[in-house]
Order: sequence, then C-alpha cells, then structure tokens
Amino acid sequence: MEQYGSRPPNDGPRRGTPPSAPLPAQGRRPAGGEHGPGGVRRGPGGVRRPAPGGGPAARPVREARPGAAGGPPPDPRLPNPRLTGLGTGLFCLAAMFLLGWLDQLLFGASPTVYGVLFLPVCALTALWARDGDVLTAPVVVPIAFAVGLLPVAEGGGGLLGRLMGLVTGLATQAGWLYAGTLAAGVIVLVRRVRWVRRRRRRS
Repeated sequence: MEQYGSRPPNDGPRRGTPPSAPLPAQGRRPAGGEHGPGGVRRGPGGVRRPAPGGGPAARPVREARPGAAGGPPPDPRLPNPRLTGLGTGLFCLAAMFLLGWLDQLLFGASPTVYGVLFLPVCALTALWARDGDVLTAPVVVPIAFAVGLLPVAEGGGGLLGRLMGLVTGLATQAGWLYAGTLAAGVIVLVRRVRWVRRRRRRS
C-alpha cells in the first residue's frame, strides 16, 4: 500500500522551462525631466545651460543706472550743500567778515577788493540755500555786506568813529551792494520758479 508523504514546495523554475531574460536597465530622469528646476537645461556632467525658448534663467538682468529716473547723476567733485535759513545767514556773515579782515591785512582795506569778493559770496549763498529757505538769501546778503565792511571802513578811534566810517562805506560802496543783492535775487527767482514747476508736475 502506497503512502503519500509531504512534498517540499517547489520555489524554483520548473524543469524544462528556460530562465527569463533580464529586463533592460532604464536610466533615471531627473525630477524636472530633461530640464532642471527653473527651466535650466543640464548638459553632460551636470553643467547648467539656459533652456531654449527664453526661460526665466535666460532673461538678461538689467543693471540699474544711478540717476536714470531723476536725471543725470550729480558730479561728486562739485560741492552741493543745502543750507537752512539759519545756516545760510551764518555762512554769509562769517564769509564776509573773514574776507573783510583779509582785505584789511593783505590789501590795506581796499573797498574795491571787498566789493569784488562780495559778488561770489552772494552767488554761493543763493545757490547753497535749500529750496524751502531760498528766499532768505536776498535778505541776508545786505546784512553780511555791512558786517564785513566793519574792518574795511575807515574811521576815527572808538565806537562812534567806527560807525561813522561804516555809514560812509555803505554810501560810497552802494553799487557793489546793489549788484550783489541783485545777483542773489535773480538766482533765487530762477530757483523758485523751477521748484514750483517741479511741485506742480508731482501733483
């Protein structure tokens, strides 16, 4: 009588069956396909190349040019301070007083030299005042002329003699005073008109 025993499981291939051929190896593609993230194409060796068709990486970056929106950039070699009303007055008074003393020491208190030096100070005072305080320049200029004339004016001893010499100097040098004040007034008027036009354009 035949006895059936337990047969071991057959995990291997059956006899007479040819072994299956191995599958071809498939290359892995990057996460972004042929083009990497951001539209960048990767060449051999992982070198990034700009994607054809004008992707984000192929757009040229424009460099910001200084002063393109507000006109040409200011020249750093030229002084361009902006003085307040108080600063304008102090600058003009100090400049004319120092020039008066220099005129007395170097040129023997020459009124002509003092008048010639007064003109550029008037122009600088009107140019260096800021836009909001530019109207103070024509007011400060005559006062500075009188203060700087103290060392130049000829007079006797004492305070009364100095004051009499100042009055005489103002009367004889009125032409320089009017010329400097007129120059400052013209510059202030031009700057004021330009400032008003800029404010109208902005509004």
